[in-house]
Amino acid sequence: MILNSRKAKWLGTVAVGSALAIALAGCGRDDGGSGGGDDGGSSPGITDEEITLGVTTPLSGATAGPGNCTVAGLVAYMGERNDEGGIEFGDGKTRTVDVQAWDDAYDPQKALQNFQQNSGDVFAFTSGLGTPTNRAYRDAAIDEEVPQVLVQTGDPIFSDQAESPWQLGFVPTYMNEGAAFGELLAESGDDLTVAILSQNDDYGEGYVEGFKEAIEGTGVEVVKELTYEATDPSVDPQLTQLADTEADVFFNAMSITPLVISSIEKTRELGWSPSWFLPSNTSSPVAILGPANADPEDGFYSVSFAKAPQSPAYADDEDVTTFLESLETYSGDYTTTPDFPHCMWSYMVGATLDQAFQNMEEPTRESFMEALRSVSDLQAPLMLDGTAVDTTEDGQPAVSSLVVQEYNGNGYETVDSLG
Repeated sequence: MILNSRKAKWLGTVAVGSALAIALAGCGRDDGGSGGGDDGGSSPGITDEEITLGVTTPLSGATAGPGNCTVAGLVAYMGERNDEGGIEFGDGKTRTVDVQAWDDAYDPQKALQNFQQNSGDVFAFTSGLGTPTNRAYRDAAIDEEVPQVLVQTGDPIFSDQAESPWQLGFVPTYMNEGAAFGELLAESGDDLTVAILSQNDDYGEGYVEGFKEAIEGTGVEVVKELTYEATDPSVDPQLTQLADTEADVFFNAMSITPLVISSIEKTRELGWSPSWFLPSNTSSPVAILGPANADPEDGFYSVSFAKAPQSPAYADDEDVTTFLESLETYSGDYTTTPDFPHCMWSYMVGATLDQAFQNMEEPTRESFMEALRSVSDLQAPLMLDGTAVDTTEDGQPAVSSLVVQEYNGNGYETVDSLG
C-alpha cells in the first residue's frame, strides 16, 4: 500500500512529487557562504580534497538507539565512497567526505551548543534526529546560512522553502504518517473507536492532526485523547484511562523507545488488546516489538519507505547485503546492527547527498542547496518499490511516499486492509 502525502488515496499508487525547480541565487551572499573560506570563494568546511558534514543527534539517553543509527548509516555510505576514491563533485574536484557527530542526548540546548561550537568548521549539518533538537538551532542556521538538511524529523517546517531556504527534511512528515493510518481505518468501512496517546509537542500534534483529518466524516470515532511529556518516566496512568475505553484501536504517537515498550507491556497487563498504530521511528521489530513480546494477532501497524534487513523477504537482496557489509565495516563507533529504521534512512541520506555533490558546480553552500533542491525520482539504495527521493516539491520533505505495513511476528509486510 503506497501513499504520497496526506492527499494520497488508500488504494492509489504512489504519486511522486511534481518537479518544481528552486533557484537559490539571491538568498545567499556574494562571498559564497557565511564567513567565506580559505579557498577563494569556497564556503567553510570544504576544500579541494575534502568536505566535512556535521551531525548533532542523541548518542546517549533514551533515544540513543535511533540516534546512533542516524550516524551509522551515513558513515557506512560515505565510507564506501571514500574507499572508492571519493565523490566527483560538479566542479570537477574529487573529494572524500568526513562525518563529524556530536551527542545532544535529545536535549535542545545541547543541540544548539553543538551547532554554535561547530558551524564554522562544517559545510552542512545533516541526518540528526529529533523535532525539538533540530528546531533548537534552526534559526541560528538560517541566520548563518548553514545548510541543515535531510534531518530526521517529520516536522513540516523544515520543508517550507519560503521560510527556511537553508533547510530540508528527509523523512515523511508526521501528518503524512498519521493520515496514512487514518486512511487505512476509513477505507475499512467499519465503525471503529480509537484511543490516542500523543507526545505533547509538535511531533505528537502532527501525527494526531494528520490522523483526524483522514477520518473526518467516517465511522471512525476518537473516544479519548491524552498526552504525555517526552521526559515522563512512565505513561501508566494515561494507559489505564485509555484502556477503560476498550477502544478498538490505539493510536500511539510516541517517540521514546522505553515508553513504547512499557506501553505494550502495560496494555497487556490491563487486559486491553487493541490494534496499534506506531510511528515509523518507534516500530522496530528487533528493538521494540520483540522485547515487548508484542502479539501480532493484536495487529501492529506502521509505515515505511525502507527495506527492513531483518525481514526474510530481503535476506538475499543486493541493497540489503551491501548495506549490512558496509555497516559492519565502517560504523562500529555507532552501531553495526540496524535495529532501528534510522540506520537505513541515514544510508539513504548519504546517497541523496552524493547526488547533490555530483551536481553542485561550485564549492559553496548556495550551489549545494540549489543542487540538493533539484533531486528528482532518485531510487536510493534500500528504498521500497514505489517510493523515491524527490526534493523538488515545496512543502514536502525529500521522501513523502509511504508503505503501510503490519507486524507478522518477525518483521513487517505490506497490507491494504485492517486485520
